[in-house]
Amino acid sequence: MKILVTGGMGFIGSAVIRRLIRTTGATVVNVDCLTYAASPEAIEEAATNPRHVHVNADIADAAAMRAVFAAHDPDAVMHLAAESHVDRSIDGPAAFVRTNVTGTLSLLEAALAHWRRLPKERADAFRFHHVSTDEVFGHLEPGDPPFTAATPYAPRSPYAASKAASDHLVRAFHATYGLPAFVTNTCNNYGPWQFPEKLIPLTIANAIEGRRLPVYGRGENIRDWIHVDDHAAGLVAALFRARPGETYLLGAHAERRNIDVVRAICAILDRLMPHPAGPRERLIEFVADRPGHDFRYAIDAAPAMASLGWRPVHSFESGLESTVRWYVDHAGWWKAIRARRYAGERLGTAA
Repeated sequence: MKILVTGGMGFIGSAVIRRLIRTTGATVVNVDCLTYAASPEAIEEAATNPRHVHVNADIADAAAMRAVFAAHDPDAVMHLAAESHVDRSIDGPAAFVRTNVTGTLSLLEAALAHWRRLPKERADAFRFHHVSTDEVFGHLEPGDPPFTAATPYAPRSPYAASKAASDHLVRAFHATYGLPAFVTNTCNNYGPWQFPEKLIPLTIANAIEGRRLPVYGRGENIRDWIHVDDHAAGLVAALFRARPGETYLLGAHAERRNIDVVRAICAILDRLMPHPAGPRERLIEFVADRPGHDFRYAIDAAPAMASLGWRPVHSFESGLESTVRWYVDHAGWWKAIRARRYAGERLGTAA
């Protein structure tokens, strides 16, 4: 079996590739144009595995996508390539529309043409798996039930809007052309190899270096968390078990306030490597909130667990502990990023 994975040098994509190489016999065609957030190191041993092939191509390049399908003849697509940082989408939404909307459309068109050429047995087994976010559903208030596959879309940031558009395109290609496609939506991921602009890796890196720990507003906003390796396991399970036309929400039922996540990171680091100036909570600094900041996200993942035969294995506490330890042990990786690509500055102020 040959699986085309887009965005395989990114945070979640690399976790998917590691899992595919370690747990299946599939050949993986990794389409990634190596944007600022790409980390070739993150695919780990897959880089030297003969079942992994990297193609440096932009999904928004329609001709390049047609060429990829013609050259590699995949049996399935796992589409993870995306611009994903809400703050960056506030500063520059056009890049998000180009990659997340135009890129998804060019990939769908290439996949549809490829699928139509396949012999019946391979066409029946072909799958287009589109990986998305819970942010397409908008936000929840305290006491609201979690998002489900039936929750209406109400995106509130340029990032969420671009992902909502891509979700709708995938469903339209299934309904209109019969392309055997399905969608998975997930909550906030965390774990190894996450580019240090997101809350958890940024807080870990700043806390290790003794920098201030910026928290939006009063830190009351709530996110639902899943370890990236648990998410990758769910994505692979979905590839083999999901039904075309369906939507699956993958989460771990781990809602936490942002301030509690930051404090937990401080406590772990204080235990692992005490700072001479005292507990790291002193570094917490409340800053002006993100424009249009969604208050709460939460996913009801029970239906997906039941239908896919999948379940997360990390608790948030054990997963966060192992993640902090990983960033301590791999300081050379994120420090090189800070020196050359992103120094930890505030983004998305809409100023």
